[in-house]
Amino acid sequence: MPDRLKDGMAIRRQVLGDAHVDRAEAAKSALDADFQAFITEGAWGSVWSRPGLTLRERSIVTLTLLAALGNHEELAMHIRATARTGATPQDVLEAMLHVAIYAGVPRANHALRIAKETFRDMGIDA
Repeated sequence: MPDRLKDGMAIRRQVLGDAHVDRAEAAKSALDADFQAFITEGAWGSVWSRPGLTLRERSIVTLTLLAALGNHEELAMHIRATARTGATPQDVLEAMLHVAIYAGVPRANHALRIAKETFRDMGIDA
């Protein structure tokens, strides 16, 4: 049986980076410790660790869903993660075109603004 917490922490660090995960771990408290373990095991140890899609493909799917649902803080975090997943600014544009058609132009437009700001902060001309 896989160790989903261990595997999840490894993939979480690979995608989000050590600095991000270290900050999140340092901020963890008794209130959210079980929730953080749940996310690490479920999202990272069960879904992101599966062999069916590449990290780039998972990144694109995640960006699309976050934009469609209006989860802007998480969207910016996952756009920063594209530096480690291999998803490109062009991939982000393609994803946002899908968001525009299937979830609405305002959601995609706002997500593209977040993407441009985030890429700019990362030193990427997008």
